[in-house]
Amino acid sequence: MRKEKRLLINKILLFIIIAVLLLFCLFEWQSLNLSLPGLDLSKLVEQRCAVEKVVLASDKDGDGIYDLDDIVQGARRDLEAKPTYKDAYYAGGYPPENEGVCTDVIWRALQNAGYDLKGMMDRDIQEHPEDYPRVDGNPEPNIDFRRVPNQEAFFKNYADRLTTEIKPWDPENLKLWQGGDIVVFGPPYDHVGVVSDKRRADGVPLLIHNAGPCTREDNGMLTWPSPLKYHFRFPKTYN
Repeated sequence: MRKEKRLLINKILLFIIIAVLLLFCLFEWQSLNLSLPGLDLSKLVEQRCAVEKVVLASDKDGDGIYDLDDIVQGARRDLEAKPTYKDAYYAGGYPPENEGVCTDVIWRALQNAGYDLKGMMDRDIQEHPEDYPRVDGNPEPNIDFRRVPNQEAFFKNYADRLTTEIKPWDPENLKLWQGGDIVVFGPPYDHVGVVSDKRRADGVPLLIHNAGPCTREDNGMLTWPSPLKYHFRFPKTYN
C-alpha cells in the first residue's frame, strides 16, 4: 500500500515538474533567445510593405466620404453585383446592372461619388469635339461615354495625370497609387479599371475591372497584356 502511494506521489511530482518546465519555456522563450536549429522564425510571418494612405478633401456628394473612397466603394459595389461582360448598344446609354464592360465600372464608380460621367462627357464632346478623335465629329450619346478612348480623352483634361511606374516594395512610389485612381491600358487590348484599396504584400494595389466573365478584383495592374498608358486621379486638383 505504501509502495503504491509513493508511486502516485512520484507521478504527481513528475507531472508538476513537466508543467513548470513547459510554462517556463512558453513565457521565457524570447528572453532566453531560444530557437530551433536552422529555423528563422521571422520567415513564418508574412512581410508586408506599409504604404501611406493619401487623403484628398474632396467630397462631391457631401456624404462625409471623400471622393477617392467613394469611387473605390462604387467600384466594389459593381464587383459585388458581378455584372456579366456584354458589349452591346443600349437605348439611353446605360446597360442594366447585371451587364457591362470595363468602362461601365468607371461611370458606376464615379456615380457613387456624385459624378455624372455621361453628362460631363456629353457636354465636353459637344464643346470640344476635337479632343475626341473616336467620336470623329458624330456624337452618339448612347455609346460615347462607354468607349475607352473617349474616357481617356476626358480624364486627360479633367483629372490629375500621375506616374505609370509601379515599384513593388517601394513605399514612396506606391504612395502615388491610391484606391479610387483610374488606369487606362493602351493597345492592343485597350482597357480601363479602378485601382483598389487592397494591396498585395509587396504594396502593389489590386485592380477592379471587367474583362469578363464579370467584374473582378485581381493583379491586373501588372498582368494586363497591354502596357499601362495613363494613371489618373479624379477630379483634378487646382493649386
